Amino acid sequence: MNLDELIKRALAEDIGHGDITTDSLELDAVGSTAFMVAKAAGLVAGVEIAVRTFKLVDKELKITLYRKDSDAVKPGDEIMKIEGRASSILKGERVALNFLQRLSGIATATRAMVDAMAGTETKLLDTRKTTPGLRALEKYAVRVGGGHNHRFGLFDMVLLKENHIRACGGITEAVKRVKARNTSYKIEVEVTNLKELKEAVKAGADRVMLDNMSLAHIRAAVKRYADEVELEVSGGVNIKNIPKYASTGVHYISSGAMTHSYKSLDISLLFEEEA
Repeated sequence: MNLDELIKRALAEDIGHGDITTDSLELDAVGSTAFMVAKAAGLVAGVEIAVRTFKLVDKELKITLYRKDSDAVKPGDEIMKIEGRASSILKGERVALNFLQRLSGIATATRAMVDAMAGTETKLLDTRKTTPGLRALEKYAVRVGGGHNHRFGLFDMVLLKENHIRACGGITEAVKRVKARNTSYKIEVEVTNLKELKEAVKAGADRVMLDNMSLAHIRAAVKRYADEVELEVSGGVNIKNIPKYASTGVHYISSGAMTHSYKSLDISLLFEEEA
C-alpha cells in the first residue's frame, strides 16, 4: 500500500459519510488560519505525512512549515501553519495529528535510547513489533530518531529463533538447511547461552542474537567472538538498562520499546482567533 492509499483509508475511517459537526456549521466559505503547536519537548517526525493528509482533504490549503523531521521542539514551538477553508482544516485535523504525534513519539523515544548509548560504537535496532499496516512509517520514525532498522519483514533476512531451531532439531541442522537453500541472505541465530553461541558460530552464522543473557555472559561473548561474528543483544532492553548493555561492546542492541511502548508526542492544532 502506498502512502496516499494509507492516508485515504485513515481519512475514510474518520470522516465516514461526512463530518456531521463541521458540515452543520456551513464553514466551507469561511477562511481560517490554524497552527500545529508542540505541547511537549521531543523530536518531530511525520511532518510531510501530516501535510499530505491536509492536501488530500483539500489541495487548495496553504501550508507553511516551521519544523522538519528530526528537528527538536519544546512546548510552544509552532510546527506548521495551515491556511484555507475552516471546514477542510477541521476534517483533516485528527488524522494529521494522529500520524504526527505517533511518529514523533517513536522518534523521540528512539533518540532517548540512542543518547543513552552515547560514547559507544553499538547501534540501536528496531524490531517487527509494530502497528499492523504502519510498519514502514514506524520504522521510518526510528531512523529519524537515530536508530537503525532490523529486517523489515520475514522476507529480507534469515533469523533462526528458538522455535525454528527446535523444529529442526538444533542450531547446526537449522543453519545447514538454510545454507543449502539460501546463499544471498544473511543468517542470524538466536541463542540463550554461551554453549549455543559457540555452536552458532561454528555452524557459520553471520550474526548471533544473545537473547536475555546476563551482562557477564554478554561480556564473555564479546571478548571471545566479537571479531568472528556480529553480536546482537535482545530481550528486555529499555532506556534504563541500555547503557549497561552498550558498554559491553556488543555490535547491536535490538529493542521493540521504540515502536510498542512509546508515548505519543503532545501536539495540538489551534485556530487563530478572529480579530
